Amino acid sequence: MPGKIKNAVQTAVIPYQPRYPQTLIHPQLETHRFCVLVTHRQMGKTVCAVNHLLKSALINTRPAPRYFYVAPLLKQAKMIAWDYFKRYSAPIPGVKINEAELCITLPTGAKIWVAGADNPDALRGTYADGVALDEYAQIKPGVFDEIIRPMLLSRGGWTLFTGTPKGQNAFYDLFTYAQKAARQQPDLWWCGVYPADTTGVIAPDELERIRQATPANVFRQEYLCDFAASCDNVLIPVDVVSAAFQRHYGAAEVAGAPRVMGVDPARFGDDRSVIFCRQGLQAYAPRVFKKLDNMALATRVAVEMQHFRPDAVFIDAGCGGGVIDRVRQLGFCVTEVPFGSAPVKAGQYANKRAEMWGEMAAWLKAGGALPPGGELRADLCAPVYDFDVAGRLRLEPKEKIKERTGRSPDLGDALALTFAFPVRRGAFAAEFARYEYGVL
Repeated sequence: MPGKIKNAVQTAVIPYQPRYPQTLIHPQLETHRFCVLVTHRQMGKTVCAVNHLLKSALINTRPAPRYFYVAPLLKQAKMIAWDYFKRYSAPIPGVKINEAELCITLPTGAKIWVAGADNPDALRGTYADGVALDEYAQIKPGVFDEIIRPMLLSRGGWTLFTGTPKGQNAFYDLFTYAQKAARQQPDLWWCGVYPADTTGVIAPDELERIRQATPANVFRQEYLCDFAASCDNVLIPVDVVSAAFQRHYGAAEVAGAPRVMGVDPARFGDDRSVIFCRQGLQAYAPRVFKKLDNMALATRVAVEMQHFRPDAVFIDAGCGGGVIDRVRQLGFCVTEVPFGSAPVKAGQYANKRAEMWGEMAAWLKAGGALPPGGELRADLCAPVYDFDVAGRLRLEPKEKIKERTGRSPDLGDALALTFAFPVRRGAFAAEFARYEYGVL
């Protein structure tokens, strides 16, 4: 990370000590050409961008490197970033500051400009080795494609897009694209999301005061990085999931509740097979597998059943036929669940999948506890819903979610399967009353 930089011209020390999660972010910025960074307010994304630009400019050995920091407005760029550039570049011997042009010239010959997207035509006709687009949610659509991207062509330059969600606008579109691109081209694209309840930058008691004093949708958007905060058709809001991540129940607290296992076999090559276990209000860390065939997954399920001793096991019948048959051959009792089958609460839900997700949402709101995990958060918050002509809740199809977000909500579906049918505590209750899953 920025610190001591040495090249043929100068040895320089940038007075910057990154904190968590900046320590995780900078290695990604240095190894990917296109980065999308979504953060909560006051996380330090602008400081990240400033120091990434400074380090990149100092170590660039090409002739006359050029870098740009761009905010939505020139006045805004000067207010939030210019002082940072001057502060962090001040100890570099030979640095030149041009206040009129908002330009820093480093002893290497590299230049960094601070600019506003309110006058993007001023950037036309030049080249760039790297560009940081800050508060991208407020930058005019088309600035990157029409102005910035052509600037990068001759030098193979990089771009950092940073911001906090502001509804489902161009930044949201870029975010969803970046999620897909990061899976398809992991060496080129990176996408990071850092909500306030995971970074520790804002003290928990202060964050709670902010939550209480802030409208729920604003808090979800500004501090929990929820692009859907302004939408009213998200089945499970991010603040509900965040609250569930903060809860945990010990073995004694859930001892009388049934143990349930949900298994979602992979549908396609890049999907994941997931085994999720839950006892009452406590869900445990899922087992996630990639590129596992049905026979191998069936063995994993059998081993997990011996370990967890569930009272019921529900397996998605859509792609799990081979898994179900093999597990039964091994002498275990499992229940196949067609996602499109009739729900128990036929007047409330359109099909079984909608019912499972609806019951899971109610469980979360009633005090359900989740194991930590960014992918689980994304999966649970992904589906939107509507109502059919009979007024029954209908969930967005899994294929549509994958098309929209670039990933299938496999972890969410596996946990939802634990709500497929009512389950009674079985014969293992007495023997395993003091057993906490994963801890003997």
